[in-house]
Amino acid sequence: MSKGYPKNYRLPAEFEPQEAVWLSWPSNKESCPKTFHKLQDKFGEIAANLTRYERVRINAPEMMHMGIRLSIADNEGALNMVDLYNQTTNDVWCRDHGPIFIKHNDTGEVAITDWKFNAWGGKFPHDLDDTIPEKAADVLKMNRYTSNFVLEGGAIETNGKGLLLTTEAVLLNPNRNGGKARKKEEVEKELKAMLGVTDIVWFKKGIEGDDTDGHIDDLVRFVREDAVICMVETKESDPNFKVLKQIREQLDDVRTADGSKLEIIEIEMPNAVEAKDWRLSRLPASYANFLILNNAVMVPIFGQKKKDSMAEDKIAECFPGREIISVTCKDLIMEGGALHCIAMQQPK
Repeated sequence: MSKGYPKNYRLPAEFEPQEAVWLSWPSNKESCPKTFHKLQDKFGEIAANLTRYERVRINAPEMMHMGIRLSIADNEGALNMVDLYNQTTNDVWCRDHGPIFIKHNDTGEVAITDWKFNAWGGKFPHDLDDTIPEKAADVLKMNRYTSNFVLEGGAIETNGKGLLLTTEAVLLNPNRNGGKARKKEEVEKELKAMLGVTDIVWFKKGIEGDDTDGHIDDLVRFVREDAVICMVETKESDPNFKVLKQIREQLDDVRTADGSKLEIIEIEMPNAVEAKDWRLSRLPASYANFLILNNAVMVPIFGQKKKDSMAEDKIAECFPGREIISVTCKDLIMEGGALHCIAMQQPK
């Protein structure tokens, strides 16, 4: 572990070259009793696809390793691209409990920032999840910088050039700090010191049905350092209409480090996905929860032909030269997230 704050590091953007992508395999049936077996299959499908583009590093208890290998080995050479670690988690949301990687500005050395994780304000068990960044630093033999602030990877979005987007509903929520709200200045100071960001844009809140209280990765995502995809809702009666309209308007005033405006690509939200007899009556379905890989983008789809294909086309336009892989995410959003939520990229 390294003492103090990282010096001369930055938080890379997801569209920059990647070394690997991390997953936490579904291994705890109690966290997803209804969807456990479906999730095993879905993770197998996703991991097999990931191996076509980069290494896949998987947290899972050792007794599951053989089964995981079998579920991934559907394309030749896939298993050569998989690293399995005997690291047990409470849940699958590696974006939020996994390591947040930073990169040295001069040497390019990659290090890990290790924040507190409390399952979005103590909503679920999280004792094992909170140990993952430290374990990742051990197996990768990387420097690790710790913070006593709570932060989830899905709560922040960066262009890799100092600009960071986030939401007040998450980072200023009293449930992230033992019931007491932190001041915005205090949070900004910590984010800047730990992640090397220079400008922070705060949106108010997130979409309906989001366990996390409103993560940015369902709302706005960078596709280049000066361009974002922004989710919009066209139905005025929808509870997300006002929230997303406000975010869209706010984006007009955002500037990059060199003072230029952002290009804003609007994508319509999927129609509301409802669940009966479930803790979430409205599921947090959003096309913004895509996952960027080295030569591909994985896009969540929700069985809505017209809206799905509009989203696929727009995302494809944003990433010329990258293959678009569409993944049906109904089983994942039943548990509260989609493709971006389950994965964390490790920069090259």
